[in-house]
Amino acid sequence: MPLKVLLAEMTREQIRAIAPETTVVLPTAAIEQHGPHLTISTDTLACTTICQRAAELAGARTPVTVAPPVHFGSSHHHFPYPGVLSLSNSTFIQVVKEICESLAASGFRRIAIINGHGGNDEAIRVAARDVTLNRSVSIAAASYWTIAGPALIEEGLVEKVGALPGHAGAFETSLVLALRPDLVDHANYPAALAQPPLRADLTHRPTVIRAGEKLGSGPGYTDNPANASAEHGQRFLEIISREVASFLVKFSQA
Repeated sequence: MPLKVLLAEMTREQIRAIAPETTVVLPTAAIEQHGPHLTISTDTLACTTICQRAAELAGARTPVTVAPPVHFGSSHHHFPYPGVLSLSNSTFIQVVKEICESLAASGFRRIAIINGHGGNDEAIRVAARDVTLNRSVSIAAASYWTIAGPALIEEGLVEKVGALPGHAGAFETSLVLALRPDLVDHANYPAALAQPPLRADLTHRPTVIRAGEKLGSGPGYTDNPANASAEHGQRFLEIISREVASFLVKFSQA
């Protein structure tokens, strides 16, 4: 087993030693607006925490190492709000591909891309497929809510809180309250919105974009952030980390 979980804390020789046997996780996220009350680093904070906790949980059964995150994602749909630092889809895909190819060049044979931003979900799958065209590696790509969604819904808490994963709604607000409550601006909680379908983001559906629809025209958040709590966030993180860890173990042993 690796002595450390975070790739960034290892020397080149430590990496050389562990690369052939460990599963390396690449977190992908975004820096973008999250309503008037959450930090623009919300996706990165949640995803990197989940990946590290999952790696630590999985470590008892299989070695897992977490690479530095891809902070910037495909977030053009959040313009013109301020605080949106976005890559185009093509650039994001290329960045993820080249990082994965770099990991392969370092000797890693199993790569798991774990995503924490909805705008990246399709792109990480494209990047993963493209990597395998030129590299002999096993690669997986999934958003954390896709992996953990069924377990979260079965828990019964999501239905009381808000959309899964939603955007800057009660679900993500709960995660930040659990991790960094100082980054939540309680005084600027926005008004509640109608509850979106609970399972809306857990399955792939046809993409339909109507003529004249404009990016960034919505309120920039979903459901009702006031339903959030640190207790809910802690429970969500426990379930997600556990499910992602199980996913990594199964991937490493296939």
